[in-house]
Amino acid sequence: MTSAISFRERIALYALLTSLTSVSIDALLPGLRQIGEDLGVAPPLSTQHVISLFIFGMAFGELLLGPLSDAMGRKKALVLGLAVYAVGTVTAMLAGSLEMVILGRFLQGVGVSGPKIATRAMIRDQFEGEAMARVMSFMFTLFILVPMLAPALAQGLISLAGWRAVFGVYLVIAMLLGVWLVMRQPETLPADRRIAFRPRLMVRNGRRILSKRRVALLIIATGIVFGAQLLYLGTAADLFFDVYGIKETFPFYFAVLAAGVGLASFLNARLVQRFGMDAMARAAFMGLASAGLLMLIASTLLDGRLPLVALMAFGFAAFFAIGVLFGNLNAMAMRSLGQVAGLGASLIASGSSLIATLFAIGLGSFYDGTTTILATGFSIAGVSSLVLAELAIRADSSPVVAAR
Repeated sequence: MTSAISFRERIALYALLTSLTSVSIDALLPGLRQIGEDLGVAPPLSTQHVISLFIFGMAFGELLLGPLSDAMGRKKALVLGLAVYAVGTVTAMLAGSLEMVILGRFLQGVGVSGPKIATRAMIRDQFEGEAMARVMSFMFTLFILVPMLAPALAQGLISLAGWRAVFGVYLVIAMLLGVWLVMRQPETLPADRRIAFRPRLMVRNGRRILSKRRVALLIIATGIVFGAQLLYLGTAADLFFDVYGIKETFPFYFAVLAAGVGLASFLNARLVQRFGMDAMARAAFMGLASAGLLMLIASTLLDGRLPLVALMAFGFAAFFAIGVLFGNLNAMAMRSLGQVAGLGASLIASGSSLIATLFAIGLGSFYDGTTTILATGFSIAGVSSLVLAELAIRADSSPVVAAR
């Protein structure tokens, strides 16, 4: 049984469920070097894959759990995802090799897609258009504390109990969120609106979704933007150490850059209903492209060794732009999904996660201990996603009608 849940409690629950993805990435960053030292790193694997293959697992989970949320309801799909996440967490926590850590991280990624996808579908069930973009921005504003605080708290935990303790915390968080969800959150998808989980039907509806030029272009744009962020996450700890000799104070600098995303999400929640999500996204794309190109020019002139203040300035600007995009890109793509919000959210998230993983692994393999590769990633993401989004905005935005 669930009692009435207030709007604020709903947003808080959705934010925390969604932030499980962020905390699963950010809290582990200070431990990557220790994981490599404890378990050893042998090519082709590296500690970058502890991050990137987590996202790769999400790409698979999102394809499954989205359609399941359309068929069995949002709550059951979400609980299933949390259960798979717990299995992956235990696998990584008890791992004796880097390969097993990566396997556990892959399973974590599969499982975390449940909270990620089902939460978005819950929001789509209850809100539309600019209101949906506003709710998503409020969510991002609430959980921005995660990337600001998680690395610092995790570094303290790692110094006391080692990197495995971080996975213990992941397990506790997943269990607490599961209990809160079951006890308080009502189902948002009535039985008469559910779509049976049939592979042929899923393929037919998937084709209808992906044949929408607007949705397909926004999936690619979202993936490239996410890929730039993932490139940073995978190389940040090494970058700060290699270029600036920063290790112990890394969480502080990470938090400053994360604040750019939080500030942008906060402002976007208040401005999107005035200016519209298309205009806000366009401005953010231009900002990301400008920050990336200027950072690339400066990195080239300085042999890839930007002054720390320049890295922080360019990085803050880039992440401010990404923060605006987070609140709008998904809402822009979801606007055309109509009756297939669960499957549509799956395809958007899975496709963008796959593109992001390929983008980050591809560019990350060229990381050379300088700021050049990160600047290149920001530049490519800003320019290419701006072009794709402009084409998408001009495409048909009528809702997809589900096949049954």
